[in-house]
Amino acid sequence: MDAEEKLQQVISVLDQLTEDTTVPRNIRRGASECKTRLLKRDEALDVRIASAIFVMDELANDPNIPLHGRTLIWNIISQLEQVKQ
Repeated sequence: MDAEEKLQQVISVLDQLTEDTTVPRNIRRGASECKTRLLKRDEALDVRIASAIFVMDELANDPNIPLHGRTLIWNIISQLEQVKQ
């Protein structure tokens, strides 16, 4: 699987997180922001991934996020790190 396919999978999971109403609004907003950053074609892929990982890490540390949301975020970070390699 190439980097673009992996990125599309990550974006799909970000969409799930954005649409999950059991997750606080700030987490959904952050997921949407990550999706926007990842889709910016005018920046290098590694820069987009690094900034998305940074934002997702901040979201994972939010004390109000439910467990399933935190698990999704960790999965997204893991997938992004695989794309980066």
